[in-house]
Amino acid sequence: MSIRVMLVDPRPTRREVLGPTLAAEGFDIVACVPPDDDLLNAVARHAPDVVLIDIDSPSRDTLENLRMVQARQPRPMVMFTQDDAGESIRRAVEAGVTAYVVDGLENRRVRPIVDAAMARFTQYRALEQELSQTRNKLAERKLIERAKGLIMQQQGVSEAQAYQAMRQLAMRRNKRLAEIADSVIAASELMQG
Repeated sequence: MSIRVMLVDPRPTRREVLGPTLAAEGFDIVACVPPDDDLLNAVARHAPDVVLIDIDSPSRDTLENLRMVQARQPRPMVMFTQDDAGESIRRAVEAGVTAYVVDGLENRRVRPIVDAAMARFTQYRALEQELSQTRNKLAERKLIERAKGLIMQQQGVSEAQAYQAMRQLAMRRNKRLAEIADSVIAASELMQG
C-alpha cells in the first residue's frame, strides 16, 4: 500500500523530479502545493497520509498554515530544510511539524524519516486522546462530587445515600451519572435564583 503524500514546495517542478523517486519508495504524490497556498483546504481536498515540506527556510505564514492544518486536519508533517537555526526548529515543532530534517530532501533517507514521523505522530495522537479522556473523567468526577454535596446539604443525607440516589435516577432515566449530576446542579442553581 502506498503512502499518500502532499508535497509543499515553492518550486512547482518538484513533483516531476521527486515523483518517480518517491514512487519507488512506496509514496504517491497526490498534490504539490506552494507554501503560501491554503494548506488546510489542500489537505482536506487531497487527504494525504503525510505532508512533506521541502523549503529552504519556513516563513511565519507557512508555519501558521501548518499550525491550522494540525489543529483541524492533523497529519504527520516532515520538513526538509536548509535552516538549522534553533529558533526555526522550535517554531516549526510548535506549528506541528513531526520531523525537522536539515540538509534538504535526500531520496534514500525519505522512507525511514517518514516512517518514524508517522509512528511518532500516531503515538502523540494516542497520548493526546488519553489526556483528553482523563480530563473529561476528572471534570465528570467534579460534577458528581458537587451534585452529591448539594443533595447532602438540601436533603440532609449521607454521601453514600446522595450517590445512590443519583445512581438510581441515572439508571431509571438511562443516562450517565455525569448528566444527572449536571441536572442536579442546574436545578439547584435555578432554585437559588
